[in-house]
Amino acid sequence: MADCIFCKIAAGEVNAKVVYEDADTLAFLDLNPQAPAHALIIPRRHLPRLAAAEDIDAGLLGKLQLTAVKTAKLLKIETAFRLVTNNGKAAGQSVDHLHYHLLGGRKLLWPPG
Repeated sequence: MADCIFCKIAAGEVNAKVVYEDADTLAFLDLNPQAPAHALIIPRRHLPRLAAAEDIDAGLLGKLQLTAVKTAKLLKIETAFRLVTNNGKAAGQSVDHLHYHLLGGRKLLWPPG
């Protein structure tokens, strides 16, 4: 999508502090961190939200989870982290590109909000 900021980051058209990347996924630091460690994990392919995923996306969804684990290790939060996705504007999704928030580095309370 030409106007999607996350697609532009994935294509290298917009700078981001990349923590991890592979052929299908990308993890980069959030510009507005909500924890000492806060990365966003995205698929390189545009998928607007989790609810838009189909059976064919199962492998990609699993790869996003593994990217979260790899990123947590790189950020040294692998023993305690939270992985969150917001689905739709009413749930707090601000960019229409599937992304997970990887949060850690402090005690995370429940419920989250």
